[in-house]
Amino acid sequence: MKKCVILVAILFSGILVAQEIKPELEVVGNKVKATYYHENGQVQQEGFFKDGKLDGVWVSYDEKGNKVAVGEYTDGLKTGKWIFFNEKNLCEVSYENSKVASVKNLQKNALANRN
Repeated sequence: MKKCVILVAILFSGILVAQEIKPELEVVGNKVKATYYHENGQVQQEGFFKDGKLDGVWVSYDEKGNKVAVGEYTDGLKTGKWIFFNEKNLCEVSYENSKVASVKNLQKNALANRN
């Protein structure tokens, strides 16, 4: 569980860190879709802003393009269930008003069975 919480903190504590490659911004309806890149050109994170706040689904990837996290923001706050991926397992972290409400370690095949 500690590994999941540490992973959560590392991945999303600095969502807008300085980088060499400029992000792509695209207006989609009443939101702005943002795509951030790793230095090697692979997508680092993508998601939406609404009224200058994180809003909607955000997805993070490692430098090889593997998905490492999927979560949702509502009006700048982390909400709902977030999934964090690593080589050995999955973590499901539930948020309420940007605060961790619960953490569950899942087996990789458990997520496939939920879809």
